[in-house]
Amino acid sequence: MSEKLLVPSIENRLAGFIEVTRRAKAEGELHDRKIIRKTITISREFGCEAYPAAEKLKAILEESGGESWALIDRTLVDEVAKNHDLEAEVLHNLGQRPRWLDDMLSSLSSTWKNERDHFQLLARKIVAIADGGNAIIVGMGGAIVTQSMLNCIHFRIFGSQEFKINSIAVRTKVSPAEAAAMIERRQKAREKFVRDFLDRDINNINYFHLLLNNDRSDARLMAETMAAYVHAHE
Repeated sequence: MSEKLLVPSIENRLAGFIEVTRRAKAEGELHDRKIIRKTITISREFGCEAYPAAEKLKAILEESGGESWALIDRTLVDEVAKNHDLEAEVLHNLGQRPRWLDDMLSSLSSTWKNERDHFQLLARKIVAIADGGNAIIVGMGGAIVTQSMLNCIHFRIFGSQEFKINSIAVRTKVSPAEAAAMIERRQKAREKFVRDFLDRDINNINYFHLLLNNDRSDARLMAETMAAYVHAHE
């Protein structure tokens, strides 16, 4: 499917993800955890270059800080879930969920009972990953789920319809008409996901520390801008 071309290779990200969770476990076992590592969430309008920017941001942060960062998205989380031994290790490394998460999850609409169980597990994983730090979380409502976590910085990427159509058409090798249809379908699905499960509007700019216009900033510049913002808040 052409949309798969938008997502970075899973194999290249799994090792970094496991390393980050193991470090989180090791530090969590210390009596006095003095190191609080940042987690970054990147929300975007479908068609914007979140993945290219996230990969470049990961490289910049690893080079400047000398530590591994994990690039997390729904595809990676689902891949880990397929391997029960791997998921068991990850969940063990990440430890217990905070009490406030249970409060948030208990408020989810009962209308979505079947889907809600799945989302609750996803939300717990997102929070645990974010708490460990050195994670770049793309999508999944990450900015809203982790909104109260002080170690998290939230970015939102937006762009004009013309830019998004051209970006999708080039990256997935489809016609502009097909790209436009894909954008409309996926953007509506994302907004519905956040609205149904969290009763929030992902387009509300108040959830984010910084907004990035993809029309005026390419993936490299957005990555450098995000890295500078993170370093300024260390």
